[in-house]
Amino acid sequence: MTECIQVITTVAVQEDADKLARLVLTKRLAACIQITPCRSSYHWQGTIEQDNELKLVMKSSVKLYPQLEKFILDHHPYDTPEILATPVQFCNSGYLDWLVGELKAE
Repeated sequence: MTECIQVITTVAVQEDADKLARLVLTKRLAACIQITPCRSSYHWQGTIEQDNELKLVMKSSVKLYPQLEKFILDHHPYDTPEILATPVQFCNSGYLDWLVGELKAE
């Protein structure tokens, strides 16, 4: 078991995805962020919505999660952004060493 987590959020446009990724990486709250297109279907204000979005998957640590969550909330374009964190159960040692080395000193 590692102390690594993957944190997911979504945004509507590429410019917002790139900006948020750059800001998070600059603060070293994540070591790597993958941005991929997705189609979201969800309940919102009494209706079912469907939108094309971009999913950001951020590799970080359990200890940095509170700072990362606050940072996302402060810089996210949505009023109520999705922020989900899942623990990484296994990770190869070389990648784990790199990831931890790229994160903000805790």
